[in-house]
Amino acid sequence: MRKHKPKPRPLMPDPRYSDPLVTQFVNNMMWQGKKSTAFTLFYDAMDIIKDRTKQDEHQVWKKALNNAMPQVEVKARRVGGATFQIPLEIRAKRKVSIGMKWLIRFARERSGKGFAEKLAAELIAASKGEGAAVKRKEDTHRMAEANRAFAHFRV
Repeated sequence: MRKHKPKPRPLMPDPRYSDPLVTQFVNNMMWQGKKSTAFTLFYDAMDIIKDRTKQDEHQVWKKALNNAMPQVEVKARRVGGATFQIPLEIRAKRKVSIGMKWLIRFARERSGKGFAEKLAAELIAASKGEGAAVKRKEDTHRMAEANRAFAHFRV
């Protein structure tokens, strides 16, 4: 067990939008430490979004992230030999990171040519309240609502 909680390391804001959340998103996207490649893919996706929607791409990305962030999650807990799915509120930082990871994961699973194209399609869909990441959030909320009776078993 840790003696002290580690200090959060501040993220540098990204060069184009000066937003540390964009840097966090790119860090989650990155494979094998290739950060410049990840930034290139992200910015290519943002350019595609700008072309397709004729809106501010940064706002579309933020809206997509907000639509994909879950408010509650379920955790399995054993009580007296039975396993219950217990709904729990999520911390703010965890909400953001889960939303980002879902957007990236479902963009990778999408069909299309090139990751920038897939990411742009997933972000546009999520900003409209559609797409696999938003569906995952709704499924999680539905499961938490169905298991609300077990909330008194909270950890």
